[in-house]
Amino acid sequence: MPKKPLLEFTDSGIYCAQGRFYIDPWKPVDDAVITHAHSDHARWGSKRYLAHHLSREVLLYRLGDITLQTVEYGEKVMKNGVEITLFPAGHVIGSAQVRVCYKDEVWVVSGDYKVEDDGVCAPFEPVRCHHFISECTFGMPVYKWKPQQQLFDEMNNWWRQNVQEGKATVVVGYSLGKAQRILQNLDFSIGPVYTHGVIENTNEALRRNGIVLNPTIRITPDTPKDEVRKGIILAPPSSVGTPWMRRFNPYDFGYCSGWMSIRGAKKRRAADRGFVLSDHADWDGLISAIDATGCEKVYLTHGYTASFSRYLNEIGFDASEVHTLFGEDESEEEAPTQPPPKEEGQKSPETSEVLSSGEDLGEAPETSKKGGTS
Repeated sequence: MPKKPLLEFTDSGIYCAQGRFYIDPWKPVDDAVITHAHSDHARWGSKRYLAHHLSREVLLYRLGDITLQTVEYGEKVMKNGVEITLFPAGHVIGSAQVRVCYKDEVWVVSGDYKVEDDGVCAPFEPVRCHHFISECTFGMPVYKWKPQQQLFDEMNNWWRQNVQEGKATVVVGYSLGKAQRILQNLDFSIGPVYTHGVIENTNEALRRNGIVLNPTIRITPDTPKDEVRKGIILAPPSSVGTPWMRRFNPYDFGYCSGWMSIRGAKKRRAADRGFVLSDHADWDGLISAIDATGCEKVYLTHGYTASFSRYLNEIGFDASEVHTLFGEDESEEEAPTQPPPKEEGQKSPETSEVLSSGEDLGEAPETSKKGGTS
């Protein structure tokens, strides 16, 4: 009789029968280990959650009153004889790879990850294992990211020019991950940073968790439009084309996404500028990360799973694609799965929208086969 694998792919998620826990389950379970707080990986309804401590306040903001245990990177937790350890994934603040070990069998679930050190979240650390469960959102050779500093130099120059021309500047990016990465790389000598309520709510949760972020100003219905033009506005994808954004006319808006590297993506989003900024590994990053694990087998959960698994097998890896719900039916990244409490004087959707469920995967281009994040 063949040996039962330590981790299995089930209708509820990635399951460890020996430890009796799930990793990033998409249905309510008794014990959930969470790689990061994006809503395609952290869903409401489970009895108990385990995550990295820097995900704590965002998870509570998004999921409400949950039973949550948090740990540091490298701290070992035992569940029914199975050892669980979290390691940095480099995706967003608090993101983790989950190392699962039992009787010398080691699996690593990557969640979502990027290999470039963005200076904001803990950088990705390769973890040696026998079996590696990986995303491949940008698993095609066309996806190769330029150095981060070069991209932010372009963004700051564009912002400076808009200020000189008397136009507002709006940068669109996801509220958890992308927004903080942009915020920490803006040139504050140009002007202040204003935020949409959804992004500011996430910033406030991270600050409650001890994260030091550059200063921001929440936009309210009373925020003077002339003052906003002197700065830059960070907004979620849900704000594009809405009355909330149109109130800042005249403005230029830039869309930050890995999909901006595809011809026509900027036009489809009606953006004035497209910035190729992703919190996921590009083609080279995926291959180097998988190779660094020394794994005997790699499983691809979402992205270009079919073509990327074929390529990996051609170059000597034992790779296969698996069906998961990561990235499926995702329309927006912003919304908590339970609405946060409305603040006094708050007007929806102008200051703190509650959107349809979905997370970091956004709108994938037509060429992507299985959803995909930016």
